[in-house]
Amino acid sequence: MFQTPSPVHLVVGAACASAGLMLAGCDRRAEPAPPAAPQVQAPAPPTVPLPPPAMGRSDLLAVMEAAASDYAAGRTAEGQPPAGRRFTIRQAFGCGEPSLSSPDDPAADGVAHWSWGGERRTVDIRLRPADWKDSALVEAAADLEAVEGFWLTRPWLRTESCPDVRVDPVVGQASETSPQTMGLAAVFEPGGSRLGRRSGRAYGFTVRGIGDQPAPAPIGGYRLVLEGRFATFSDGRVIHCRAESLDQRPTCVAAVQLDRVAFESAQGAVLSEWRPG
Repeated sequence: MFQTPSPVHLVVGAACASAGLMLAGCDRRAEPAPPAAPQVQAPAPPTVPLPPPAMGRSDLLAVMEAAASDYAAGRTAEGQPPAGRRFTIRQAFGCGEPSLSSPDDPAADGVAHWSWGGERRTVDIRLRPADWKDSALVEAAADLEAVEGFWLTRPWLRTESCPDVRVDPVVGQASETSPQTMGLAAVFEPGGSRLGRRSGRAYGFTVRGIGDQPAPAPIGGYRLVLEGRFATFSDGRVIHCRAESLDQRPTCVAAVQLDRVAFESAQGAVLSEWRPG
């Protein structure tokens, strides 16, 4: 016969069972924490060198003065701007009386100037690039289809505004301007794009007055803006210099590709602009 367990036996059994579970739990070791995932650092983005800033009038004149000195000393010019570097040249013109030169006068080529229109009611602005294809400055440009020149007027003036000087009465007033000695030569290779090439045509713009009023004479002149990139002549150099005698200041020109030509007011307002294409 089976005997019904007494309450005492049940309590003792339960206690033993609990103790067994506790001992089993004590014998079970805690599982180690999974190893932390390695932190993978993203590679630093490559450092892209910034292009040098566009060269301005003052910096370019300093470089060309150094090139003229090296040429006069018989040394190889150093410190020339690299081909491809951008430039923005802004220079003043029309600072005095209007030009009296004929539009067809070759002496006026390569220099921006202004003149009165009919009955002095308009102001005509004009710039015809000079033809330097056969110039000794380019030195055997047989590998070039065309070379159009732009003079950097008043190279002794580093600012972009008109000069502000009083004429010395002892020196007197010169009837002629100083010879041009620094310029930009826009080069065009055979088979290359002819966009932007003027082929003897002038850049021109007419300033008109407001309503029926005549155009006023410019106060502070106008500004010629030349933007582009430096190129090279056939010998790989950017700047060429030449002088006719030992006592004459060398004339230097830089090979360029023009991207923009513009006329501005003295306050910087764009009057007209031209871009290739």
